[in-house]
Amino acid sequence: MTTTGAPPAAAEVLRARTAVVVAFAANGLAFASFISRTPAIRDVLGLSAGQLGLLLLCLSTGAVAGLPLSGPIVHRLGPGRAVLAGALSECVGLALLVIGLFTGSVAPAAIGLVFAGLGTGVWDVAMNVEGADVERRLGRSLMPRLHAAFSLGTVTGAGLGAASAAMGVPVAVQILVVAALLPAVVTVATRRFLPVQVATAEEKAAGAGVLAAWREPRTLLVGLLVLGFAFTEGSANDWIAIAIVDGYGSGEAVGAVAFGFFVSAMTIGRLVGGSALERFGRVAVLRATAVIALAGLLLVALGGSTPVALCGALLWGLGASLGFPVGMSAAADDPARAAARVSVVSSIGYTAFLAGPPLIGLLAEHAGILRALFVVLGALVLGLLASGASRPLPLTESTGAR
Repeated sequence: MTTTGAPPAAAEVLRARTAVVVAFAANGLAFASFISRTPAIRDVLGLSAGQLGLLLLCLSTGAVAGLPLSGPIVHRLGPGRAVLAGALSECVGLALLVIGLFTGSVAPAAIGLVFAGLGTGVWDVAMNVEGADVERRLGRSLMPRLHAAFSLGTVTGAGLGAASAAMGVPVAVQILVVAALLPAVVTVATRRFLPVQVATAEEKAAGAGVLAAWREPRTLLVGLLVLGFAFTEGSANDWIAIAIVDGYGSGEAVGAVAFGFFVSAMTIGRLVGGSALERFGRVAVLRATAVIALAGLLLVALGGSTPVALCGALLWGLGASLGFPVGMSAAADDPARAAARVSVVSSIGYTAFLAGPPLIGLLAEHAGILRALFVVLGALVLGLLASGASRPLPLTESTGAR
């Protein structure tokens, strides 16, 4: 966001960089703390693959419902308070999920996932707006590394899930511990976000123009880019553990390891992605990663053995790693309109998480989970075709473009 008043000092920007890294990492850990245990959640609640897909749809529904509101919320509260509000909503949701797991009841679990998704949507947009602001003030690529922090959080969550499954820790206990610790971590981090300054009336109008952003062709194309890569990423997040367990007859711990392989590769791709983007540009890098993701998907679906499928999980994660962060950077090229455009792009992208779980779940019931994963091919093609929209805006259109 562009604001009036003195710009933050260099020390404040560096503190904000650390704080937003923590916010991204905490978001990833909270998500992976229960997604890595989807086989256990399915078994505790007695769900079929299709019913599990519908349960996961509740998470996506909450996120998609929150995203259109996130732009105005960020402008009214500021990124820090918006992140904290989202985290608290997610904690309430996880607590309701725990109640559902303890009682074996689907209803509170479903309601909890709606609250968790709602919080995730607001949290996601707010931390991306803050990250884009810090990135502009630093004058170098930062968003892939911030999303690497998210991936590191998911790696930690996946490791926690794998260890808990191996030791026989009930999934409800694991999620309860995470929900109890999350508010304290996020509160400390958001206090170090960049100070919110008073914007001019013109900047408020530009920043809050969500409806206007929905009419911008480039913003919509960036949204389709994010949609394609988000579907590619989200399909693995939701189903790769199930694919290894059901498709290859492996144990739950091996399924959690496969999820860990995927998010570890995502982390590596995002850590090194900044250098690749600065050297080759957004478009070339996105097209190359789409091909890598395709190779990984084929190895998981057609590999024929667990070791080959695990190698595919690595390639899948590497190939899916940069689409979302690059899309967020592209949406935030103009700092005055960053919140509105990030909100729109996120809303479009999150429809992948809305459609993906039930679609793959229903296909899995009729054709098996491995064959159902071929629907991801369409998402990869979409991301590939829309990758040209990620080119930075000319300086005449955005003072924040690099």
